[in-house]
Amino acid sequence: MIDKVVRSADEAVKDISDGATLVVGGFGLCGIPENLINSIVKTGVKGLTCVSNNAGVDDWGLGLLLQTKQIRKMVSSYVGENAEFERQFLSGELEVEFCPQGTLAERMRAGGAGIPAFFTPAGFGTVVAEGKETREFDGKNYVMERGIVGDFSLVAAWKGDRFGNLVYRKSARNFNPMAATAGRVCIAEIEELVEPGELDPDCVHTPGIFVHRLVVAPRVKRIEQRTIRKS
Repeated sequence: MIDKVVRSADEAVKDISDGATLVVGGFGLCGIPENLINSIVKTGVKGLTCVSNNAGVDDWGLGLLLQTKQIRKMVSSYVGENAEFERQFLSGELEVEFCPQGTLAERMRAGGAGIPAFFTPAGFGTVVAEGKETREFDGKNYVMERGIVGDFSLVAAWKGDRFGNLVYRKSARNFNPMAATAGRVCIAEIEELVEPGELDPDCVHTPGIFVHRLVVAPRVKRIEQRTIRKS
């Protein structure tokens, strides 16, 4: 029987090598593959390109890989919560490619669907369009954006079965379904493992055909910005 479950996060990421491109799910600290990221920190691999909506915070998520200077380039849409990111970017230590949020999601989806490029109106006439092909369709201007295909994709899901079928929970779904398809090898961490047939097929968000490895790992689920009412 197909069984994509591996014993640990360390085992799941052991073949990620220097210079790899990682497509990482999550939004802020919500739905990030925190255990897989922690294991990559331990490997010490360098020169990584990370494609992710943001870079976590200074002491969690991709921010940990920034602290150890394992990331060479970030492709992101938002980076405002990470002081070390800011320091490395302004000092020239970190290469950054900013991308509108919707465009980033579509670039991941396109890469997973085998679409090499597409046209979008987002960013036309701004620095986002510099050096890119532009065209006019039906009287409106568009920018050509390339689909993204990474060496590995790292995602976090709520439930999964041994075949690799994944279910995300509420807003933790965010970029994960698109990221999962955009890597040549998809590694997923899940909170709960169920047997094949226990997941409602109509509720599967990422079909197992896209997933290569699964690890069951506890999640910390930190809150990026806690806002409470004054007493």
